[in-house]
Amino acid sequence: MAALASSLIRQRREVKDPKANRQISNKRKPCPKSNKSLCQKQILILISKVRLCGSRGRKLEKRPEPQLKGIVTRLYCRHGFYLQMLPDGTLDGTKDENSSFLLFNLIPVGLRIVAIQSTKTGLYIGMNSEGYLYTSEHFTPECKFKECVFENYYVTYSSILYRQTQSGRAWYIGINRDGQVMKGNRVKKTKGAAHFLPKLIEGIAMYREPSLHDVAEQSPPRKTAKTSDSPVHKNSKKEHLLTVPTAS
Repeated sequence: MAALASSLIRQRREVKDPKANRQISNKRKPCPKSNKSLCQKQILILISKVRLCGSRGRKLEKRPEPQLKGIVTRLYCRHGFYLQMLPDGTLDGTKDENSSFLLFNLIPVGLRIVAIQSTKTGLYIGMNSEGYLYTSEHFTPECKFKECVFENYYVTYSSILYRQTQSGRAWYIGINRDGQVMKGNRVKKTKGAAHFLPKLIEGIAMYREPSLHDVAEQSPPRKTAKTSDSPVHKNSKKEHLLTVPTAS
């Protein structure tokens, strides 16, 4: 009897709502616009990520390098000579204003601290622990010089690293009356050998910051010229030590 009653109730419901007992399909109809498989979609996603990473890399490459403002100048000594650097790295003084080896880049690398680089050879001027001037392909701490204006408006350039041990007197770049560069510990601040007058050639120029590109941890070996008061070191192709006279 119970089975008969339940069948009658089911028949009445089918008459009233014939769509109630229809099976609902869970299958989704494919989108007519997208006929790509799952594998193809994954490949497209991977390609888009690669393109995005590539565009980011190109943007990073186009970033400008750190630059510093400096000047191109000639350094005129009070003794009547221009400081010049020859192609072989030799430093000396000359009175020839038309020489092509007189131009130097004065690049600021700190507060009143400059690097002196030849525009012709690209070499830096440095001073070692014995007071000798030399030229270097690499920018090192020995290539830093303190720039100070003297009372007579001439400028002096002294080593940042080295000075007299007992008195604390600074070591300066100097040219004697014969046009030869001097040993730094023999140049006095009050003498004309240490007084330079920068003669501006070009306005403010932009340079790469040496401390970020060319700094070397240690100075390469140097070549010392034979003089009466200087020892002889091993030869070096990268740096050339200068002949320093004994008289100022």
